[in-house]
Amino acid sequence: MYFMRLGPHGAEIPVVVSDGVTYRLDDVTDDLDGAFFASDGLARTGDALARQALRVLTESGLRIGAPIARPQAVLCIGQNYAAHARESGAEPPTVPILFHKHPATVVGPDDDVVVPRGATKVDWEAELGIVIGARARYLASPDEARHHIAGYVVSNDVSERAFQLEQSGGQWSKGKNAETFNPLGPWLVPADEVDPQSLRIWSRVNDEPRQDSTTADMIFGVAEIVHHLSQYMVLEPGDLINTGTPEGVALSGRFPYLGAGDTMEIGIESLGQQRQRLVAASV
Repeated sequence: MYFMRLGPHGAEIPVVVSDGVTYRLDDVTDDLDGAFFASDGLARTGDALARQALRVLTESGLRIGAPIARPQAVLCIGQNYAAHARESGAEPPTVPILFHKHPATVVGPDDDVVVPRGATKVDWEAELGIVIGARARYLASPDEARHHIAGYVVSNDVSERAFQLEQSGGQWSKGKNAETFNPLGPWLVPADEVDPQSLRIWSRVNDEPRQDSTTADMIFGVAEIVHHLSQYMVLEPGDLINTGTPEGVALSGRFPYLGAGDTMEIGIESLGQQRQRLVAASV
């Protein structure tokens, strides 16, 4: 099974898809948010499916929203693939590099991405996203960390490299936090249904290949990331962690940066794919 949110922005319906049938989750939860994950929502959904207690969604053609609602935090790991670190001009890190994105950057997988005013170096970043399922604080080991993961999603850590590197003052946040800069989804797959360290991950720009790698090439695996971050902060249910991008981005110098009218496609094996059109920011 996998989880989605369907409908207009701000009025999405939480659903679960099982054996090709889409069921409403209105009777289980108001939304796929931190409260849902904290209250064992995935297991409760499985139980409701087994009891045939869910209503089939009859509406069709609905917009696909981000598969999680209102994450309290969006945490990102930088340079987590060795080849990407090299193309960025850096040595592979010896500990996870952390930066943050504003939760309001999260949008649906096929929503337009807005090119900020003054932007000249907009870049794509295909990433595996971790969704936290249970409060994580000072976890004892990566093995324990696995039990605090609800599931996995496709994430696009859109970046403006001039803002990030040339106008940053030493931090990356200016290039990471523009509106719409984190398309997410189309769906969330529960953690026990996928091996997060053996997934093909890829991207295309204007239908031309860019990234093509595997999550097996991560420097720090998902369990290690969650364990590490729990030593420095409290991770809450519904939090999103972006785990880094493989080589093949515009920052490498091998490809042009993005502008209004371009399209991005991001996909991960077993987790689906997304497509965005870039549009100019309105005044």
